[in-house]
Amino acid sequence: MAMTMTEKILAHAAGLEEVHPGQLIMADLDMVLGNDITSPVAIKEFPGFGKEHVFSKDRIALVPDHFTPNKDIKAAEQCACVRAFAKKEEITNYFEVGRVGIEHALLPEKGLVTAGDTVIGADSHTCTYGALGAFSTGVGSTDMAAGMAIGKAWFKVPSSIRFRLSGKLKKHVSGKDLILSIIGMIGVDGALYRAMEFCGEGVHSLSMDDRFTIANMAIEAGAKNGIFPVDDLTLSYLKEHGAKEPKIFVSDPDAEYEKTIDIDLAEIVPTVSYPHLPENTHAAKDGRDIRIDQVVIGSCTNGRLSDLQAAARILKGRKVADGVRCIIIPATQRIWLEAMHEGLFDIFVSAGCVVSTPTCGPCLGGYMGILSEGERCVSTTNRNFVGRMGHVKSEVYLASPETAAASAVTGYITDPEEVGYEG
Repeated sequence: MAMTMTEKILAHAAGLEEVHPGQLIMADLDMVLGNDITSPVAIKEFPGFGKEHVFSKDRIALVPDHFTPNKDIKAAEQCACVRAFAKKEEITNYFEVGRVGIEHALLPEKGLVTAGDTVIGADSHTCTYGALGAFSTGVGSTDMAAGMAIGKAWFKVPSSIRFRLSGKLKKHVSGKDLILSIIGMIGVDGALYRAMEFCGEGVHSLSMDDRFTIANMAIEAGAKNGIFPVDDLTLSYLKEHGAKEPKIFVSDPDAEYEKTIDIDLAEIVPTVSYPHLPENTHAAKDGRDIRIDQVVIGSCTNGRLSDLQAAARILKGRKVADGVRCIIIPATQRIWLEAMHEGLFDIFVSAGCVVSTPTCGPCLGGYMGILSEGERCVSTTNRNFVGRMGHVKSEVYLASPETAAASAVTGYITDPEEVGYEG
């Protein structure tokens, strides 16, 4: 039977020769992930599985990243719970303040996920690791507890939608613009419980950071997972970050897909998702009448070094518009250091931005940038639901780092081409 990448990975994890869409399987897990919001619930449920200890101290990652450094007493109690469990179970991959990073940037950076892995995380954006050719998906805290106990999880094998990419992205256009455009095209339920498989010669022109961003937001189209083929760029990234030996799976030429969508990357333009759904997409150039109060550049979607570099190219030698607050959040400690040593912080601070320690913070309305009633924010995060970043009458506009930086300079939603940069 011909199979897709996703089907082959799940068949391997289940110890089966083949699987088909809709089939229920029990699969072995290569990594189980939790954060400071979801892990305490899983830890509370863990004793109910009758296991004295976790299935593997090396294949669990606990990353307190949402409300850390502790924002309040409740956050402190959540982190204390995770910290105590990690110590008791001698969890190898426990990352707290000083070592922490936003989980979906941190795990690939640490080499903890490789091609062919099967990964669950009690966070919906766990689908990020599909950029590495892994099957990764978000689950609930009870499933995380089961994963920590037995190292397995139930899955219904998803059918696949193929996105066949050609051409190359233009200047000032990134993977964020591509995935926003796709979500605008198919809707927030356009890939409901499907695998979004990206293929075609255009894939090879996308950077790893572009791929991480695209896979990260597969869930915003309702997908079970997003996945990219493993190419030389993937293998180079895995080697550079010390990941274990990859297991490379390739979709069969005659594999069945629900449908194929062809996309010419050269036709993608800087794109913004207006409130209150990621599918509400518009060209950035059409946002001149929308005045903004805040810009956030960071998150598991766009907090990597290339994202900060893109923002810095726009902000260099310029000032953030009066009345606009611009918050920069490097995704990991390593990225923070690299950005500092490159002089990016000098550019940001000189422009009137503030630079934060790694945290999810404002993305989910946690802290470090909460919006009041009537305020508008252009953000490189992944969701713009009602009240997502604060007051229910605030508004979040999703954009790329370049569009966000350009908007910070002008004070309204701006196509980065309008501002430009030298070089």
